[in-house]
Amino acid sequence: MSEFTLGGYMQKHDRAAAFGGSDGRAYSVAIYVDEEPDVRGLYGAALLFVCWSPGGDRPVGHVETAPLAWGRTPDQATERIGSISLYDVKAALDEAITRAPGEW
Repeated sequence: MSEFTLGGYMQKHDRAAAFGGSDGRAYSVAIYVDEEPDVRGLYGAALLFVCWSPGGDRPVGHVETAPLAWGRTPDQATERIGSISLYDVKAALDEAITRAPGEW
């Protein structure tokens, strides 16, 4: 897996990827997978972006995406969302910021 994908980056660097959001704030990203399958029997996987304080010492909020990948098992859903390019993860962050209801 390429280090230019979310999963590849996390595997190579053994940490969450971090991004500067379109709002000027710092974010780190985590993968969230549904605990139960949907009516189709698929597990959805989404991205959860944690927003950090200006000093980077504490989280101050978060934004998230709708499911972006699905799999028959949680591991398969994780693998599929992990194959998303870091460029697409950044685009998903900026879209989630745009949809956010306001300041936290």
